[in-house]
Amino acid sequence: MTTVPGRRSSTFTRLLRHGFTDPAAAERLLDLPALASVRTDPVLLDALGATADPDLALRGLVRLVEAEDADERQMLLDTLVSAKPLRDRLLGVLGASEALGDHLARHPRHWQALVMYEATDLHPGVAEFEHELGDARDPDTLRIAYRRCLLAIAARDVCGTTDVAETAAELADLATATLRAALAIARTAAPADAALCRLAVIAMGKCGGHELNYVSDVDVIFVAEPVDSSEESKAVQAATRLAAHMMRICSETTVEGTIWPVDANLRPEGRNGPLVRTLSSHLAYYQRWAKTWEFQALLKARPVAGDPELGAEYVEAVSPMVWQAADRENFVGDVQKMRRRVVDNIPADRVDREIKLGPGGLRDVEFAVQLLQLVHGRSDASLHSGSTLDALRALAGGGYVGRVDAAQFDDAYRFLRAMEHRIQLYRLRRTHLVPEDESDLRRLGRSLGMRTDPIAEINQAWKRHTSVVRRLHEKLFYRPLLDAVAQLAPGETRLSAKAAGVRLEALGYADPAAALRHLEALSSGVSRKAAIQRTLLPVLLGWFADSADPDAGLLGFRKVSDALGKTPWYLRLLRDEGAAAENLARVLSAGRLAPDLLLRAPEAVAILGDPQGLKPRSRNHLEQEVLAAVGRAEGAESAVAVVRGVRRRELFRTTAADLIGSYGTEENPAELDHGTLVDRVGNAVTDLNAVTIAGALRAAVREQWGDTLPTRFAVIGMGRFGGHELGYGSDADVLFVHTPREGVDEQEATRAANTVVAEMRRLLQLPTADPPLIIDADLRPEGKSGPLVRTLKSYDAYYRRWSLVWESQALLRAEPMAGDAELGRDFIDLIDPLRYPMEGLGEDAVREIRRLKARMESERMPRGADPTLHTKLGRGGLSDVEWTVQLMQMQHGWAEPGLRTTRTREALAAACAAELISVEDAQTLDEAWVLATRVRNAVMLVRGRPADTFPSGPRELTAVGRYLGYEPGHVGDMLDDYRRITRRARAVVEERFYGA
Repeated sequence: MTTVPGRRSSTFTRLLRHGFTDPAAAERLLDLPALASVRTDPVLLDALGATADPDLALRGLVRLVEAEDADERQMLLDTLVSAKPLRDRLLGVLGASEALGDHLARHPRHWQALVMYEATDLHPGVAEFEHELGDARDPDTLRIAYRRCLLAIAARDVCGTTDVAETAAELADLATATLRAALAIARTAAPADAALCRLAVIAMGKCGGHELNYVSDVDVIFVAEPVDSSEESKAVQAATRLAAHMMRICSETTVEGTIWPVDANLRPEGRNGPLVRTLSSHLAYYQRWAKTWEFQALLKARPVAGDPELGAEYVEAVSPMVWQAADRENFVGDVQKMRRRVVDNIPADRVDREIKLGPGGLRDVEFAVQLLQLVHGRSDASLHSGSTLDALRALAGGGYVGRVDAAQFDDAYRFLRAMEHRIQLYRLRRTHLVPEDESDLRRLGRSLGMRTDPIAEINQAWKRHTSVVRRLHEKLFYRPLLDAVAQLAPGETRLSAKAAGVRLEALGYADPAAALRHLEALSSGVSRKAAIQRTLLPVLLGWFADSADPDAGLLGFRKVSDALGKTPWYLRLLRDEGAAAENLARVLSAGRLAPDLLLRAPEAVAILGDPQGLKPRSRNHLEQEVLAAVGRAEGAESAVAVVRGVRRRELFRTTAADLIGSYGTEENPAELDHGTLVDRVGNAVTDLNAVTIAGALRAAVREQWGDTLPTRFAVIGMGRFGGHELGYGSDADVLFVHTPREGVDEQEATRAANTVVAEMRRLLQLPTADPPLIIDADLRPEGKSGPLVRTLKSYDAYYRRWSLVWESQALLRAEPMAGDAELGRDFIDLIDPLRYPMEGLGEDAVREIRRLKARMESERMPRGADPTLHTKLGRGGLSDVEWTVQLMQMQHGWAEPGLRTTRTREALAAACAAELISVEDAQTLDEAWVLATRVRNAVMLVRGRPADTFPSGPRELTAVGRYLGYEPGHVGDMLDDYRRITRRARAVVEERFYGA
């Protein structure tokens, strides 16, 4: 074909118009002698242009024609241009699958399998495929016959003769026939083994569910029994050899390639268990050892090859156990945890392209459907189906899923499966990744009928369908719970109250009847409020179910909604601010403390919708707010009521941030640096209590003296307060110091100081809706027997004459917190020589500290407490770590400025930097201290009252575990980890503190 130089031929232009991306190469192929008789036939060009990839289709056609014998070649070409059915099928396959084009080039006569279809060819089943594979006598001939069948399935698929579900079913039937043929080859090769045993092959996964991909592992389980009087062990060994040979026949690569891997890892004990078991061995395992996911997998179990009676016995025996799986403890949590683990294991660079395992992918549909089947299949046999789409239809028919939701799920699943099929068909490789290359995306889009802008269209459709799946994934499970208590349109099927209760119980609700009452109260009616609640609740119920106490979460949500339901902003906040609803769900269902704080002033829920709302506010900011409020108040009690209200609000902010940071959300994973979480809580609560005391001090002074007290007065923080390590349930340990103002009598000044202290303590403990702040001054000189308030001179005289080593140790935590700043600094200057003695501690002082510590361990541990789990006084707990660090501070603080800090972790880091302790030992102590502190915080968050040990109740213990990052069912791991970490810390304490 000649053209004027510089001008394109008309053929070139037509090829471009027909969708060829490389018209020049296509023109050269059409000029080849092999296509001489058809190159100008417009029918051929139109047919090529209708394929997914015209360039690929033309290349495949040329290879096929050239591979044919000369006398067969013309018959192929004549049939191609005269018979539209063949033309559509053959070119459709060649344009969609490079791998099947390769197969046709190796076996050119196989094009004849596409010439015509009988009625049975349109929807072949296992019998038809067995007939096609019947002549296979070895792995190579089996592969050739398998690909010939696959060619016909692909042709029906790409031409639209079969839909995606029918194609998947045909692929599963072909796999069944192939497994039977492979087993027959294995039995023929080992007749002695075949005579010893009855062997059944049970299909699992997509093959078992009649929904196989083009290229997928075929999951199987093998069950065997001896024949007649055969010895069981020998029969199992023989069956194992047959099964292994059958697997190799299908899985190994020969000159004809491979079929697919046969995967038996779903068997009991996985790859560590025997390949073949007897039926009784299978049942013993499932009854005693099986995990929830194994029963979920058995949903799709189907006998496909070998002894049909044994296969039927297996399915009949395991089926009752499958439908009782939802009664297992932590059932829903186990299934959801497995789904999360699947997503977590996807490499970050692939998660957005994963069509199967990624968010909104095929696995989300399958998991949701299987979960509902297992929950409701106990009492409804119509749900006993291995097919995802059949089960979804049954769920909708029974009212377990809304019909509209089911239809959208069905549509999305079919589209995603069609994408998966076409992606795999191209090279017949096992992949679930949406391609990145534009030519691959173009072929994929065109194969699904997108011709205008296939790349943009396929991306838009894919994102739209995954978005639908993500949105419906939770809604599918929870929406019918609302329908069960709502008025439905005529003809709609509702979930019965009994079925709704069963579902709630499976989700972990201890009182399903109460939960249904809450749902009815929240969502019934035709008001706008009820409509928004019906939108919010399906998602909220999922978040509640993901917590340790779903009942408390739902009850708390009802109380907050009752309190704020009439405000215009509350439901709008939850609906429109993406994080607010999830944050609220986490806070309400994680324990008692945060919900109690919120319910005392529900308007604080607005904090959860503000992106900056969970960040702690600075001490300066809070102090300005508090002192301004005191200045505006009419009296001391009203002033301190406002101050305590600010404290309650900020405590809620801190608890909410702590819970959300520990649990994580869908958008933000849990905080991995637990030390940062602990420091954040300690600093926030310390600042808050310091500001609260400052406000109470200002209020008490104004009430009686106006702006100026007759004496300069300061509050010194001690213990955890001074160390910025307060927990939610900690008292505020303090010392009170004053110095009479010039011209004021010391007795008058002391009376004024004592009056102020008494009034502060009274105001901060008045019975109100806000939590009290307990001020503890027992660390003062002479303890409870000594005066509550001293002058600076009195402290100086006492410490110079009477101070004991333990008092110097206690002063390591002293830091001014409120009142006269200059007086606070004078107090610190006074005590520094005591707590950081020049040249360190003498041997007698070190011995005394060790003696005191040993005495405390033996005398102060509560009777009956487990010393390995007591966070304060137990082995490797807070006391062990703190005394070890404080001993280093007193010995070396005079020489190492970094040790002169009230904070344990900061001092430990400084000791490590100064090489007073090894990095490994410092990390061991730090890890134990952080963990013990988190446990104390967790117990307060969960129970609403402080404790130094793990709770004994299973639900509270599980809630503590969730806060610490342990999934349901792993409480034992939490306690084991705590004991292990603190045991290692105690070993360091023995060496570093006791000198062992």
